[in-house]
Amino acid sequence: MDGGKFCEGCGEELTGGAMLTQSNKKYEIDMCKGLILPKMLLFAIPLVFSGVLQLLFNTADVVVVGRFAGDNSLAAVGSNGSLVGMLTNLFIGLSIGTNVLAARYYGAKDEEELKRTVHTSMLLGLGGGLILMVVGMSCARSLLILMRTPEEVLGLATLYLVIYFLSMPALMVYNFGSAVLRAVGDTRRPLFYLVAAGAVNVLLNLFFVINLRLDVAGVAIATVISQCISALLVVRCLLREKGAIRLVPSELKVSPDKLIQIMKIGVPAGLQGVVFSISNVVIQSSVNSFGAVVMAGNSAAMNIELYVYFAQNAFYQAILSFTSQNYGAGRIGRIYKVLKRGLLCSVTVGGVMGALCIIFGRTLLGIYSTSENVIEAGMSRIWILCGTYTLCGVMDDMVGAIRGVGYSVLPMTVSLIGSCVLRIAWVAAAFQIDAFRSVTTVYLSYPVSWMLTAGAHVLCFRWIARHKLLPHKLQR
Repeated sequence: MDGGKFCEGCGEELTGGAMLTQSNKKYEIDMCKGLILPKMLLFAIPLVFSGVLQLLFNTADVVVVGRFAGDNSLAAVGSNGSLVGMLTNLFIGLSIGTNVLAARYYGAKDEEELKRTVHTSMLLGLGGGLILMVVGMSCARSLLILMRTPEEVLGLATLYLVIYFLSMPALMVYNFGSAVLRAVGDTRRPLFYLVAAGAVNVLLNLFFVINLRLDVAGVAIATVISQCISALLVVRCLLREKGAIRLVPSELKVSPDKLIQIMKIGVPAGLQGVVFSISNVVIQSSVNSFGAVVMAGNSAAMNIELYVYFAQNAFYQAILSFTSQNYGAGRIGRIYKVLKRGLLCSVTVGGVMGALCIIFGRTLLGIYSTSENVIEAGMSRIWILCGTYTLCGVMDDMVGAIRGVGYSVLPMTVSLIGSCVLRIAWVAAAFQIDAFRSVTTVYLSYPVSWMLTAGAHVLCFRWIARHKLLPHKLQR
């Protein structure tokens, strides 16, 4: 790969990258030199806070509409969650392609290729968002009917979804812009923008729903406005950059080769997210068969688990970006160190937070319900999943390392077989045997699939290390 070379003794850049050195060093992280662990923590901690804030803001949306608009409105908003996630996962997955490619060129100090990647990515985000907006608005009611949305909430659910899809261009621009910033190690400014947009979202929710009595339309409008704010802040940031990641309106165009490279990495990641959503719907239907109490406990426990997931996922993102930069710079030996430290952080965070969820589980579940039966049902899930969530972290971290060196179809295939097909087959087979027909059996499908999939990813990474990383290192 073209680009600057390093003096191994002094660690200084010898050639290339003149414009890269002019960019905003205050927020960037050089992932190719220096101690890995402190830089990884500096990268990951803002991502942890971003995930927690997103959960808190989403909770605020639900609380406002539930307390001030009524049960039907709450059901209308809640019924859209899985559908919106399924439809947006593909395009958000594409931003992973942007992250990997931009980080690789940044590490290689290849400013021209990085500039082309940035401008292609931002246009791809805007175009993908517009497509999603048109398709979503046109098919909203039909999709909700297909999901068997009850007639009494269908009208409100359709109204919410149609308005919500207006935010898709802004949502995609924010995600692609954030992916560019993450590629150079900047996770702090996207956090600041999320805080600003989230605060506006909560305030507008209260104003539109309580003062103007706009019901679900008010919640949706608040979301659209907040998404536009976050997108504008990211675009403003890129416009003001001085380095190769600077966004120059006159240079906005799609470079076919960059588009193909982004798609090769991003589409499998997006498809994986879509299929995961489908498999989760199947698993949810199995949980639903055990009645309303189990459903309520399962829902509350899932909300608690998400905090553990986002904390661990921050290190997946770190491994992805650190690996991509070092691969671009030809620092192959450093990739192994990145993976080891990322795994250590992820397992530690997952283990500690999982233990805390178990210890304080009843108290946390009591926030969602005062029913002892619901709390007991929620603890059944927390004991099994939070007690083994480190396996999920290992699985995701291995995917980050594999995607970071440019492989995306391979981890997608392994993940879909291990975490989707196997999980569904497990539940389907167990439900044929009366002795194993229990919600515990359903929950056990998660740690079993995590363990097997993580093991498969480890084998894949070892194969890649032998056949791609080692030859690449020798060529350098």
